[in-house]
Amino acid sequence: MRHLTVRHLLSYYLPVTESSPRYAIGDLADLAGVSRRTVRYYVQESLLPPPYGVGRGNHYGPEHLRRLLQVKSWQEAGRSLDEIRRALGTPTATLPARALPQPEPPLHRTAWRRFELAPGVELHVSHDIRLPAPGKLHDLAAWCRLYFASSPTKEHDDAND
Repeated sequence: MRHLTVRHLLSYYLPVTESSPRYAIGDLADLAGVSRRTVRYYVQESLLPPPYGVGRGNHYGPEHLRRLLQVKSWQEAGRSLDEIRRALGTPTATLPARALPQPEPPLHRTAWRRFELAPGVELHVSHDIRLPAPGKLHDLAAWCRLYFASSPTKEHDDAND
């Protein structure tokens, strides 16, 4: 049986503003790069506060996302869940709370597409850039193979003169 806290009860009555985003469990998990199961486990282990609301209407806020990213960064830095729990001041059996040093912020992740145009020649295109038609990429690859050939022919040398 789940015990309702004052926080849960207030979540029914506090107004939701446009400036405070609400996340479903899947959205929160996607934003943090973890699974829904991980989010539920962290709530169960008191590493994350419980969601606002009850049942299908429950949701998470920005503070949940911040805490989830903090726990994830500490885990990536090699900290155990017990160390993280102590640092967060969550109640545990007999261990007192103490602060962990802040890990370095995670690297900014980006997605890129890589094309090998010729041996030793690559094209990297950011995920948010629209690619030209496949025929144009094929023409570019052919040009690269011609002008970046490993052993230039006399014809190529004459073209450069």
